[in-house]
Amino acid sequence: MFQQTFNITAMNLQNILSRKGSSSIIVVGIAGVVGVVVGLLSMSEGIQSALTETSHPDRVLVMRTGTQDEITGWLSATEVNVLKGVEGLRTVSGELVVVVDLVTKGTGKPGVAIVRGVEASAFELRPDLRLVAGRSFQPGRNELLVGVNASDTYEDLTLGSKISFRNTMWDVVGLFDAEGQAHDSEVWMDLPIAQTTFRRDGVVSNARALFDSNGDAAAVSERISQEPRLRADLVAERDFYVRQSQAQTGMLESFAYLIGAIMGLGAVVASINTMYSSVSTRSVEIGTLRALGFSNVPVVVSVMVEALLLALVGGLLGSVIVYLLYDGFSSSTLNVGSMSQVAFEFSATPRLLLIGLASALLLGAIGGLLPALRAARLPVIAALRSG
Repeated sequence: MFQQTFNITAMNLQNILSRKGSSSIIVVGIAGVVGVVVGLLSMSEGIQSALTETSHPDRVLVMRTGTQDEITGWLSATEVNVLKGVEGLRTVSGELVVVVDLVTKGTGKPGVAIVRGVEASAFELRPDLRLVAGRSFQPGRNELLVGVNASDTYEDLTLGSKISFRNTMWDVVGLFDAEGQAHDSEVWMDLPIAQTTFRRDGVVSNARALFDSNGDAAAVSERISQEPRLRADLVAERDFYVRQSQAQTGMLESFAYLIGAIMGLGAVVASINTMYSSVSTRSVEIGTLRALGFSNVPVVVSVMVEALLLALVGGLLGSVIVYLLYDGFSSSTLNVGSMSQVAFEFSATPRLLLIGLASALLLGAIGGLLPALRAARLPVIAALRSG
């Protein structure tokens, strides 16, 4: 049985080039499916990485109870001062997060950017953030420190430029790089100036802090919940950004699989038709082998191997194209959690490439099964007469 299977399969594969026209239909169709699915999933992976990499394991947010995002949250100055005295926390920094309407470069269309009012301790909380041009803003002045992606995305946010919003002129005095994190798409300013400009006197959106050397998340969270002067919850920064990314990536992944399923159906139909044609042209060959005593199993295996091999080639082709064209490609999209633009890089990870190859093989198996069964059930006399 094994020898028969090997011989028939080897002979069948040697003849694939003689059917390269019909075989290429399967390859191209499956390559298209894999390319679309892996491309969209790599976009989802990039968005998730851009958001989650903004977090640090020892960094936490203290947010108003029931608040889901930074834009709608608020804490009073009194609450921030109370937090600075909570055992287990250090470097507590109140931050005001708002959005402003700006003009996107190249298109002239309106866009939305995050503006973050920060204290000096905000930079201590984020040691990976580095100044790449100019200087930081000075307290009490209408000066802006701009993330590199925000500078590339919006008009009048280059170093040395002036921009007007909220009836105030602002000077861009510096650019910072957050190494691909979400902060790269933000504009930073002095917290008291931001509170005055946006009429949020004495209020911040949330507070960020670090655990001290003896800090325990459960214990600190319990202290905050039991403090009568606070109505806030402790949220690990990583958990917060994972929650932010899930709304974005969940929708994108669902769309990827939906489009992949629709395209995959077309690829399966093309594969079935092609393999049926292949079986039809080989009917005399199959009938002869059956007359010589070959069983049904080697015939089924030979057709399935051909379909899977063509699908594998298509999957590899689609994966390679996506990897070469999109892996590391920079783009930006709307972050539904903050309703602002966030920069990200497409990330065609090995896991996604394996998903693409597995999808290709699944489509190949489905497309080859019915023609393989037809080949096995083909009556010997009918097959010989068809020649």
